[in-house]
Amino acid sequence: MKGRTWQAIVALVVICSLTSTPFGVAADQCRTCHEALGDKPSTLFKRDIHSQKGVSCADCHGGVASAEDMERAMDKSKGFIGVPKGDAVSEVCAKCHGDAKRMAQFRSMIPIGQFKALQASVHGRLSTTGKERIVQCTTCHNAHGIVQVADPASPVYPLNVVKTCTKCHADAAFMQKYNPSLSVDQLEKYRTSVHGMRNAKGDPKTAECASCHGSHEILPSADVRSRVYPTNLPGTCAHCHADASYMKTYGIPTDQFEKFSKSVHGVALLEKHDLGAPACNKCHGNHGATPPGVESISKVCGSCHALNADLFSSSPHKKAFDERKLPECETCHGKHEIIAATDKLLGNSQEAVCSRCHSERERAKGYQVAGTMRSLIDSLELLERKAQLLVSDAEQKGMEISEARFKLRDVRQARLEARTKVHSFNEGQFREVVAKGFATALVVGEEGQQAIDEYYFRRLGLGVATLIITIVAISLYMFIRRIERSAVHKQTSI
Repeated sequence: MKGRTWQAIVALVVICSLTSTPFGVAADQCRTCHEALGDKPSTLFKRDIHSQKGVSCADCHGGVASAEDMERAMDKSKGFIGVPKGDAVSEVCAKCHGDAKRMAQFRSMIPIGQFKALQASVHGRLSTTGKERIVQCTTCHNAHGIVQVADPASPVYPLNVVKTCTKCHADAAFMQKYNPSLSVDQLEKYRTSVHGMRNAKGDPKTAECASCHGSHEILPSADVRSRVYPTNLPGTCAHCHADASYMKTYGIPTDQFEKFSKSVHGVALLEKHDLGAPACNKCHGNHGATPPGVESISKVCGSCHALNADLFSSSPHKKAFDERKLPECETCHGKHEIIAATDKLLGNSQEAVCSRCHSERERAKGYQVAGTMRSLIDSLELLERKAQLLVSDAEQKGMEISEARFKLRDVRQARLEARTKVHSFNEGQFREVVAKGFATALVVGEEGQQAIDEYYFRRLGLGVATLIITIVAISLYMFIRRIERSAVHKQTSI
């Protein structure tokens, strides 16, 4: 009999260890009673990760879990709090999730800083009641029936998190209370994006809300610490798009961030911190992110470079590019690796982009026009440099030449306009702009030279005047000496 009892005890221990159910749960009278009632919380709690880890009802709600008497079980003097309200909800969660030792007991690898991150986030701000935070842990994770993030049933599983976020963010009445300027159609836009379409088809690897904005630590986009702040956004996108192993199944390049960082846009944004420079979202979109197509890429570039886009649209290249199905701006300037547009891109030399399509034998007219344009703009730059040197020389000599210096700005402006006019690919229009620069540069150069000539004329005049004055002074001195000697001689004679 004793042997059988011992075997029963061993069997019970084995069963408990296999089911990962500690003895404390068996004595959870709260759960026993509620399961008998068949209420929703107890039903959901059966598959809750906390239930599987041995967390009892009293661990969250307080009271005496082992007491069969309801009044004793819910004795407030024993710590019974009932259903937590407001901020107390997250504080109850943080009792374990903010305690490293407690989490270690459950062998959990979950970070323990979520609650602090939530408090510092945009969601941690006071709600309209002024008594609690906008979001609590249960807002996103649920109260009972909580499962691991990797579980497809979790509200924050990659395929579900968009729906979870839009419970609030797609509710216009709700969002109006907190940020009326924030659009509430992010979900609709997201579903039109490559990320959204793949997500809807069941791909959990594609970007969703938390991938870009974070989870507990979400900050306003205007906050310099935010993942989607302009200078941080390229790095956020690169977290996936620069990971060759992660992106392997999608068959797209993973060097975009590297190229962008070295581009004229990347240098301006990431090194010079020019917030006017485009980040990834300026070209690809935010929630509706999609690669610009052949027809749309010029529209994307044209949102900033409006005049260039207008000139190209009326140029002979527009029709040629459309016939060959070539992307417009990208064909000459590149995509992520866009370099600073210099005069070297123009002309018919090997380094010029024009020579990629034009040669003396093929499309010769464009070849000749490109060469002429390059020659004209080089001449204008040379003339501007000469005028600049003359003005600077005159200034160093102390001449008043501020008006000529001001006119130099018109020469520089003409050169910049000429660079823009290149996109019209119209030699006549280009010559007209360059001619204005030539005329002004010649005037400035002439004024600078006149100022220098006047300086030397003044110096010559000053030299001559000095010589004359010196001669007169010497003559007077000699005359006075002669008079003095004459007077002395007369006195001696007397």
